[in-house]
Amino acid sequence: MGQFFIETYGCQMNVAESNAIESLLLAAGWTAATKPEDADLAIINTCSVRKSAENRIWGRLGAYKHFKDIRASEGKSMILVLTGCMADRIEDELKKSAPHIDHVVGNNGKLKILEIAGVAGLSGSEKDKYTFTKAYYKEGDFSSYVPIMNGCNNFCSYCIVPYVRGREISRCPEQILDEVRYLDSKGVREITLLGQNVNSYAYEGCVFPALLEMVCSECRNIRWIRFESPHPKDFSDRLIEVIAVQDKVAKHLHVPMQSGSTRILGLMNRRYTREAYLSLIERIKARIPEMTFAVDVMVGFPGETEEEFQETLSAMKEVGYIEAYMYYWNPREGTRACSMEGQIPENERQKRLQTLIDWQLENAAAIKAGRAHGVQEVLVTQVSRDNPNQMLGRNEHNEMVAFDVLEGSSVRPGDMVQVEFRMLNGNTYLGRQVR
Repeated sequence: MGQFFIETYGCQMNVAESNAIESLLLAAGWTAATKPEDADLAIINTCSVRKSAENRIWGRLGAYKHFKDIRASEGKSMILVLTGCMADRIEDELKKSAPHIDHVVGNNGKLKILEIAGVAGLSGSEKDKYTFTKAYYKEGDFSSYVPIMNGCNNFCSYCIVPYVRGREISRCPEQILDEVRYLDSKGVREITLLGQNVNSYAYEGCVFPALLEMVCSECRNIRWIRFESPHPKDFSDRLIEVIAVQDKVAKHLHVPMQSGSTRILGLMNRRYTREAYLSLIERIKARIPEMTFAVDVMVGFPGETEEEFQETLSAMKEVGYIEAYMYYWNPREGTRACSMEGQIPENERQKRLQTLIDWQLENAAAIKAGRAHGVQEVLVTQVSRDNPNQMLGRNEHNEMVAFDVLEGSSVRPGDMVQVEFRMLNGNTYLGRQVR
């Protein structure tokens, strides 16, 4: 065995799958290289959601050609594997334009990388379908991802995911609970249940709210359970009730909206209206008053008028998000929206996005300023780079805080501590540990 290096781009599922491959390679006797140029086996786990992500990876492929040439001049070799969504979307182009890639491996075949590495492979029946591994834990982490399903059946008109990840497949509940028990035994404090459409999980009669209840019952050391990303059309009242009554479920939700215009949502094939989305948020707020929200929003979708952009802005104002992932429509080959009429000039898309960003930053700061008080539970993440006597952490609502450690207290990353929030500095709260 030799040294390996994994470079990961894109979604949390890619991160989880890279963690699983790393764990299996380490168990087989491989060691992790600290630099890609030292690797005997280099793996690039790619993303195709946006063109910018693919452009960055093309640049990295040039760097890896250089690494391979240097190693060859020294009498060493490097096996270069490209996997992930680019492998599914443009396999032929990759093989033609970057012949120094030794293996192109799609999402459903990521575990074939083990065979390339000389590790015992999969059975014949597993080679052509998506296969969940036993665990996606990275040794030493106190936060961990737990994939519970893969793929998507929704076919939003702007999204490439169903074409590169395939149709939805849910993981066996007992396998999920086994992993949760394992993570709990490792002292993990926070887990995130993952799926491209996580709340459409369904396995032999077990649906997502029931699974979430079962996961809660297995957690002892695990303090917070999160999930990414739910689809508004699949967000049931039963799920709201589970979140409300289960203390382990973090009271912070990422609920993608994409647009505040019912007409644009229809063109996006989102299968809900503006009114249905806002009604969902109101039902959640009514049942769980302490809930905070994050959102995905796209502006400049083909055909979007200035008035429809203003509808999105007004919906943002109505909800009041403390986090927002904002972007403008970027044509993605292979999706229906790419060929729609009414494509908006890039400068107009950029202008609308900047307007949205400016408003959201100001609004989120006002909301957070009103939350800068009281004692809150915090998961410690690291020592502050600016002050060795200060630690950084995040609260239940995924907000960052820098806090002074109580004199005589020994605090380490992964600890749960009580912190008095005192003020907001930029996007970070300042506080002090009280116990």
